[in-house]
Amino acid sequence: QVQLVESGGGLVQAGGSLRLSCAVSGSTSSNPIMGWFRQAPGKEREFVAAISWSGGTTYYADSVKGRFTISRDIAKNTMYLQMNSLTPEDTAVYYCAARGRYYATDNDDSRQYKYWGQGTQVTVSS
Repeated sequence: QVQLVESGGGLVQAGGSLRLSCAVSGSTSSNPIMGWFRQAPGKEREFVAAISWSGGTTYYADSVKGRFTISRDIAKNTMYLQMNSLTPEDTAVYYCAARGRYYATDNDDSRQYKYWGQGTQVTVSS
């Protein structure tokens, strides 16, 4: 079982930055895929970014490339999402998620993720 706890959400003005954290605990494989998803009101949950825990390979949605950076600190068992140049369109509840192990494909598909955090609200004002 894996537990995921997000933090770092809040209210920020357009053009600002936030860093989200996801604390990971419990039993995982040696190199699971970890991801960030978001869900805005009235919209489906969408992929933001993913990372392979040990190898550090990253994957990004086109909408956030060049603005968001996913990373992890293995010693702290924590994953991060650095979000820069935020726009009101980035407003959503952000979730961290984990697949059971490493996969090279379908890392943008929320249905492939087994474990989920409770979410943290990010609101970007114009």
